[in-house]
Amino acid sequence: MTKKLSTLIYGMIGIGILSLAVSFFIGTGGERIAANLLLNTYYFLALGLIGLFLVAVHTIAESGWHTSIQRIGEAMGAFIPVAGVLMLLLFVFGGLHLLYEWTHEDHLDEILLKKVAYLNAPFFYVRFAVYFAIWIILAHFIRKYSLLLDQSGDLKYYRKFRIFSAVFVVTLAITSVTSSWDWLMSIDAHWFSTLYGWYVFSSMLASGTAVLIILLIVLRRMGYMGHVNNEHIHDLGKYLFGFSIFWAYLWFSQYMLIWYANIPEETVYFYERHKNFSTIFYVNLILNFVVPFFALMTRNSKRGSLILLPVSLIVFIGHWLDLYQLIMPGAVGGEESGIGIPEVGITIGFVGLFLFVVSRSLAKAPLIPKNHPFYKESLEYHTQY
Repeated sequence: MTKKLSTLIYGMIGIGILSLAVSFFIGTGGERIAANLLLNTYYFLALGLIGLFLVAVHTIAESGWHTSIQRIGEAMGAFIPVAGVLMLLLFVFGGLHLLYEWTHEDHLDEILLKKVAYLNAPFFYVRFAVYFAIWIILAHFIRKYSLLLDQSGDLKYYRKFRIFSAVFVVTLAITSVTSSWDWLMSIDAHWFSTLYGWYVFSSMLASGTAVLIILLIVLRRMGYMGHVNNEHIHDLGKYLFGFSIFWAYLWFSQYMLIWYANIPEETVYFYERHKNFSTIFYVNLILNFVVPFFALMTRNSKRGSLILLPVSLIVFIGHWLDLYQLIMPGAVGGEESGIGIPEVGITIGFVGLFLFVVSRSLAKAPLIPKNHPFYKESLEYHTQY
């Protein structure tokens, strides 16, 4: 946290707060403000979850190369409780009623009445509490045993580190899907897709990897992470390339099946996005698939920051747009939504808050986990592919 970095971060947070105040002052609709707060809270929560997921999945797989960069993933996970507090405040102070039609008892139709056993406020808050309790507790113990292992080198802490990592991977596979049903898909409560949860998770994977790459490259340029070589960056670049293709596969699968079946109650979801959000609809595909696919196809493009950094920034913006078009059509509608002060300013504020939390977490522990049993392997990592 240099003085220059602190000034930048506090300035971004200030822009976010000011933009939120201006949005209220100029009469921006409550639905649009609530939708933007949900969008950014969910997006940066997803980044935190994926940062921790990458640590956990490599730990249980006994992947040596990832050890050198695991502190960044752990630091990203520090944002999970912050996102929980922000999301709870949003829902409690009117956001739940503004965003979700199923909370309007006077507007419940036959379809929503059939879903009332699941879509009701008390059960919604119970699921909310369960999600965040699981994520925060597991994140706490993963971080705890990672630091204890680094301090003592005792392998009993490594075993506990692996156990909690395994539990986190399994529970995230379930809760990331069900939470996307609750917080995103239920905005369009008459519509559903069996691919939806995995589609959202694929977006989380791509954007989380992109942000980890950005943080790693920035830290290296600041003089840190000197133990990380081009082989580590290459593997992260391959992840970004692969996850972008995986996201595109699920995007196409969901769209193609609904288009081919041509059932009105299913096609209405995409009809709204084609009609009122057509530019974002196609820009989304270009930023999240076309750009990373062609830019990262060669080996050298994935091994340095010249191409990888701008592509990661593009993917970060692209998946924000992807989440935007998941939320805005149902929560706000085509006429009231747009890209303006609430969208840009509030997002800048969340970027600043995320960087504040991550940088403070990074500063609390050594960036090099020297006592990790696979650290030497990671330090000498080399691949021919």
